[in-house]
Amino acid sequence: MDAKKTAQQVLEQVGGAENVTFLTHCVTRLRFNLKSMDGVDEAKVKAVPGVVGVVNKGGQYQVIIGNEVAAVYDELMKLGDFGGKKVKQPAAPAEEKKSRVSIILDTLAGVFTPLMPLIAGAGMIKALLSVLTLFGWIDKSGNLYYFLNFIADSSYYFLPIFLANSAAKKFGCNPQMAMLLGAILLHPNFIALKADADVVHVLGLPVKMVTYSSSVIPIFLITLVLPYVERFVNKVVPSVVKFILRPVLTILIMAPISLCVLGPLGSIIGDGLVNVLLAIEKVCPWALPTVIGAFMPFLVMTGMHYSLLPAYVNSLSMLGYETVIGPGNLPSNIAQGAAALCVAIKTKNKNFRQLAVSGGVTALLGVTEPALFGVNVRLRKPLIATTIGGGLGGLYAGLTGVRRFGGGGAGLAAIGLYVGENPMNVINALISAAIAFVATFAILWFIGFDDVPEEA
Repeated sequence: MDAKKTAQQVLEQVGGAENVTFLTHCVTRLRFNLKSMDGVDEAKVKAVPGVVGVVNKGGQYQVIIGNEVAAVYDELMKLGDFGGKKVKQPAAPAEEKKSRVSIILDTLAGVFTPLMPLIAGAGMIKALLSVLTLFGWIDKSGNLYYFLNFIADSSYYFLPIFLANSAAKKFGCNPQMAMLLGAILLHPNFIALKADADVVHVLGLPVKMVTYSSSVIPIFLITLVLPYVERFVNKVVPSVVKFILRPVLTILIMAPISLCVLGPLGSIIGDGLVNVLLAIEKVCPWALPTVIGAFMPFLVMTGMHYSLLPAYVNSLSMLGYETVIGPGNLPSNIAQGAAALCVAIKTKNKNFRQLAVSGGVTALLGVTEPALFGVNVRLRKPLIATTIGGGLGGLYAGLTGVRRFGGGGAGLAAIGLYVGENPMNVINALISAAIAFVATFAILWFIGFDDVPEEA
């Protein structure tokens, strides 16, 4: 694939650079925020070489590329400033206004998607350490383990700073100012005060001592409020001293608000979120993995899986493991691969067989979009088999208490993320994947599907 040519053609078919207000990407998709859909020709977007499919959900126009998405994104960024200062969009007609759900999903996607490479990279390093330790190939008391461990932990420890940067770009405030506020939460001198008291008073203001490392919700709230303070300061400060006074006043206003109100409030919300997940896990451990295993394809199609990101990231950073997405997503992805491979065996269409094989293998490794949009959604019945098989695999994962110890993929390529102190965790994860594969393949083989005819 020619990434440069694909980028140029995609940009042309979504209405040109002037129609794009924000652009980011995830593992397989370009995610556009567009001023208007009037200039978008979806059929021509799908026809661009390298494009697998298109999804217009959650307030974003998503162009599915696959594994080469980063290269296409880099070429697009050369064609315009789509990831910098947020552009104010013109008021849309009433019928085009986004729903509240779309706005929330768009916000979560824009804030958390840029963090996924950091979390995935760190998670894979932690998984590698777990595997090396399990087989006795590395000394836990040695310097190599020590360095790799803190290198991986850094992405979680400094999560408030990374999150501040992506949230600031989404909310339209100064990224550097937002990152500074994140750094204030993590300053060693602030952390040192926690050893002396739970609350410290400054000028009569109570500052609750909270550990903000690896936290998500506090800096999210802080960055949400920051644009309003910046606009207020910009309005009241005279132009002649604006360069000096604007950042000073912004810091002096936001720091106490952050430390006294928004930070502690975010910590309470974050702790509550984790406690709810722990309660669900204790009372009904099979529920979340079963639901995710069965319905993850539909969540991905609609963009609703981004609503799970705050809970997923918060659980992973605070507990060291998560049961929100991983244990259900693994069998779901394996089921997607099984369905596509079953189609590959049964189809009479040679070209479609090649697509099904590549999509099936990719799904088994953890990237499902080629199988989902290229095969399973197109034929429909494979999606039914995937729902049943993924749900059964997720049910087993939930009943056996499978946990994922790092962020990243949910496929065989990332099975190391399930390696922990209890060796049965990864074994049960593999069994759940096997259940999903066998069940999905057998169901689809039995119910069949309407084949794609050969092109004349």
